[in-house]
Parts: sequence; C-alpha cells; structure tokens
Amino acid sequence: MGCWWLISRCKSCNRVMTTEDVEDSIYHQLEDTTHLLHGVVHTNGFGHLLRVNGREGGSGVLSGSHIMDFWDRLCKLLGVRKVSLLDVSKKYGLEYRLLYAVTKGHPWYGDWGYEFGAGSFGLTLDAYKRAVETLSKQPLSDYLAQGRKPRTRLQDLISFYQSLSERELVNIRDLFCFLMSLIHDAHKSSSRVEDATVGKKLRICTSSTLCAWTSRDVERVEEAMFRVLRAVTGPNWVTWRALRGAVCKVAPPELLDYCLKELKGKHTVDGMVVNARCHPDSGAIEYRLEQLRIPANGDTISTAGIPVTKYPSEEHLVRDLRYLYGSMLHPQTLLNNAPQPMRHVAIISANKILDCKQFVKNYHPGNKLQADEPPAVHLTCEVELMEESEEDYATDPLPPELLVLSPNATVSDLKLEASKAFQEVYLILRKFEAVELVGYGGVEESTQVKLLLGGGGSTETVRMRGRCLGKNGLLLLSNSRRKFRMERGVERWTVDCSCGAKDDDGERMLACDVCGIWQHTRCAGIPDMDAVPARFLCYRCCSNRASSEAQISGLCNEDTTTVGSVAIASGGRATNSV
Repeated sequence: MGCWWLISRCKSCNRVMTTEDVEDSIYHQLEDTTHLLHGVVHTNGFGHLLRVNGREGGSGVLSGSHIMDFWDRLCKLLGVRKVSLLDVSKKYGLEYRLLYAVTKGHPWYGDWGYEFGAGSFGLTLDAYKRAVETLSKQPLSDYLAQGRKPRTRLQDLISFYQSLSERELVNIRDLFCFLMSLIHDAHKSSSRVEDATVGKKLRICTSSTLCAWTSRDVERVEEAMFRVLRAVTGPNWVTWRALRGAVCKVAPPELLDYCLKELKGKHTVDGMVVNARCHPDSGAIEYRLEQLRIPANGDTISTAGIPVTKYPSEEHLVRDLRYLYGSMLHPQTLLNNAPQPMRHVAIISANKILDCKQFVKNYHPGNKLQADEPPAVHLTCEVELMEESEEDYATDPLPPELLVLSPNATVSDLKLEASKAFQEVYLILRKFEAVELVGYGGVEESTQVKLLLGGGGSTETVRMRGRCLGKNGLLLLSNSRRKFRMERGVERWTVDCSCGAKDDDGERMLACDVCGIWQHTRCAGIPDMDAVPARFLCYRCCSNRASSEAQISGLCNEDTTTVGSVAIASGGRATNSV
C-alpha cells in the first residue's frame, strides 16, 4: 500500500524538495506496480481511490477483490464520508467497466457500494442505466439469423456455448455471465488440480520460446489439428507422431509440441472434444475427436465412456471471451459483427457505458457514531461566513461537519466545537470563530442543545454563522479562498459543450480562440487519437463570423477546414489542450 505524506527532504540525498518534486514523486509512485493500493483521505473525510493493482496489475498474492475488501474496511474504520474513484480497470486486457456492467448491471466497484457519480459528455444516471439494459438485453437470436450468408465464427461460438449451458442463453448478458462463470470455475480447478495429461512425458517448450507465439498462432495450429482428426473416420485413433507430421508445415516444432501437450480436452465449435490415451501395447500417445454426451448428473463423458473435461480450458475460455467482447460489446469493433438493425443502438450504448467512469461511495459515518455513542448529541453543522454574501454561500458552500456533543452540551459548547472542527479541517478557516446559531439568535448560551433541537435520536442539521478573526479578516479570507479553496486553481473558464456538459469532466477539451469557451474535442468532431488543432473556432463563432469579421478575420480564411459542425484553422502552434 502506498502511503503519502508531506516530504521536505529527499530520503536519498537529503536535498530539500520543492512542491514540484513532491508531485513528481507521487506520480511515479502511482505507476509503480509493486504498490497494491493508492488512496488518499482528506481531513474533512472525503477521499479518493487512485489505484488498485490486483493480480493482473502486478500483485503476486492478493487479488483485486482482497485489496478492495481491505480498503473498504479501512475507510469504515477511519470514519470516511465519501470516496470517489475513476474506473479505468481492466481484466483479461478488456475494459472491465463495460464487461462487468453487462454481466452484473453495475461496475465492478459496485460490489463494494460504489454508485454512479458523474458521467462524461453530459451523461446522467438514467442514461447510464438505459445503456446497460439496452446492450445487455440484445437477443442472441438476432446474431444467429444468417439468411443465405455463410455461417460465421461468432455464430458458431454462440451456438457452442448455448449447447453447453444447462439453462437457456437468450441475450448478451446470459452469454457473458455463463462464460465468466466458466472462467471462474476453470481458474479454481486449475489452481487445485494439475492437468491430467496421460501417457509419456511430452517435450514442453520453454516460457521464452512460448512468448514468441501469439494466441492467434496457437489457434491456427489447433484448427489444423482439428481438421486432421476430423478426417479420421470411425473409432480410429491418430498417434502423436502421425498428427505432428500432418501439421509439421503449419508452425515451428516448439509450437507444435506445446499445442500437442495442451490438445486433450480442447473443444471444437461443432461440439466435439479431443480425447487422448496411452496405447496399451506400444505406449504411444493417441488422439481422436469424440462427441460430447452430458448425462443427467452433469458429468461430461465422451461417446466412448471415457471421462473428459466438460468445458474448454481456462486459456480457451479467455480467448473466446476476448473474441466475443470485441464482436458484441466494444464499440470500435462490433461495427463489423453486430446485426444491421441493432448496430447503431449497440454502439451508442457501449460508448455511454465506457464514458461513465466516475463513481462514489457514501459511507454515512454518522450512523456508526450513533451506534457507538447513543447517549451523545449528534449534529451536522454547516458554516456560513459573515464575510461572504448569501450568493457565495449558495453557490459554493463548505461541506458540513459532524459534531458529537455530550448529552448536556449547551449552545456555548456547540459554538466551541464548531469553531474547533472547522479550524482543524480547513486551512482557510484556521482563525474561524462561531458567533451565532442561525435561526436561534435570542437563545441563551447556557441553553442545552438537546432541549433546543429535541432528542428524537436522528442527526439534526444546524447552520453556524461565524467570522475569521484578525485585523483584516475579510482580506485574509479572500486571499485564502484564491490560494487554497479552489482545487483546480484560480483561473476562471467556461465549459459549454454541445453534449450538455457545463463543467470539466476529465475528458480532453479545447477552447475557442475567439470566445474562450471550452468544449470536448470529440464533440467538436476531432477523434481522440488526432492532435489538437493549432487554432480552433467553435460553431457559434463561425456562424457569427459575418458580424464579427473584424475580430476573427485572421482565423476564418481559406486555410480553415471544417470538422463536423465546427471550423478548425490549420497552421500555427497547438494550444488550448487539456
């Protein structure tokens, strides 16, 4: 787990480190895969989960689920209020927030209570839910309808897994749920039981040799071996030497040996399985294809009565998962496979799911405090600064603080606790003093809080008005607000994108060189992989260029090109990119 704190000197050379040095070291830690977890919790109880490195991220022991269990327990123990995260998780090399949303209806982090926080490109929670349901409930029958066209590999795979499942697979969610469950079971089995390869020991290629071949190379060799075995009629077997000789020109010897070792139990798309045996007389290893037969007890055996693996190996299942994901879920590749009537809707839905990456969990620490200290008085205290106007308070209020008072606490005690709480949490309020309990101006300081607010047992919300002490309290507060309060800095800028976004959502943006308004590059018709143009005009300014010709005469000229509904000027230096 990576823990962050303020570092004043380098641990190696004892050099005094600047703020930039500290930030660079933090970013380097984030990229370190030997760290299992990176998270930060602010003093006001709000936190951010920055990175989880499970087994695919570099962990040798703990899985991502184990790490998340630890993080969740830690947040509860610390009394954290809310934790946000940016879901860019991957599994099997796939975008997990898309795959998991289709199978479970929510992101992977949703298993720990994280919910939709904000969507990029102006997406809402309702839009996210509709996209998940639309994509996951697409019927498989639409993919299997081929008309007069030749049967495709996608159709063969869907039919194959429908034949393996004991329950009917109707839509995309059913298919991927079944496939994920097979991978999970195969992984557990492979971790407990060694591969049951019969007969004499085959020569196994080294890991360095295997790394030279891709999964596509392995698939090509397996298909060649399947064709040879299909050509054998009746109950005849094919020896290891004969099968290797028949496909000797397909791949190098090392790859052939590897595929022969892993061949037993492999399934073909037409419902056959490869069986292997050791010949009782010669001791030679032999192979043949057999039809699967699944009896009522669920134990899969071949037609010859020899037990075989019911389902494909984990490697085979993951390979099929990647192919089905690319053909049916990923918006950039399903274009070539999705049926024409549903193609447009599927691509839009998949893009919406991928564009929802910000998720939040509310831990409700007040509930735990009430359970731990039932006799105490629990209050949620908001603060209103006398130096600020009502408009400032309404548009940018500070988060409330949870106060725990003794059963006989008075209004005076409440003011002291409120002052202390906000002083300790916020740097800009280090000289804050609570002056007035809003709504109870004429109440005596000695009045007990429980008599004033009632003892109903629920957490009441109060607002405390106060000021920052000092000769120039207003000036100090104003300077502090500019220096500390705004996380994004003091620069003021405006977002007004055609997708509906009115604030920075973390996606790439650029600003118009005339009006200065920011919008997404993607919404402006600029693909994410393309560079930001040197000069840019939004569609509003281009449509008004006739009336503003003097202002933009150097931009809307013969070198200006149009992308979608916006104009982009060529030449010059690239600016205004986020």
